[in-house]
Amino acid sequence: MKTFKYLCVLVFFSLLTFAAFTSNAQCSMCTLNAESSVKNGQTEGKGLNKAIMFLLAAPYVAVAGIGYLWYKKYRRKNIPIDMKDEKIHLN
Repeated sequence: MKTFKYLCVLVFFSLLTFAAFTSNAQCSMCTLNAESSVKNGQTEGKGLNKAIMFLLAAPYVAVAGIGYLWYKKYRRKNIPIDMKDEKIHLN
């Protein structure tokens, strides 16, 4: 059964690796549009730059919020530690 799971995972990742599709990215077009609009005195480029920064910051804010909530929920509060006065034998 373990070999079947490993085989399924291997087939899945090999399909993801070898099934490359072409995509039409518009990053260079957006950059040219933003630069030309700023040079011509329009404000569309500034709005585009703000939107890119907003989209860039959103995942970091979400992860930070989840981390903060996890810290608040699972941190320890005033737990007494009873240590004996005996020596600790590691072997």
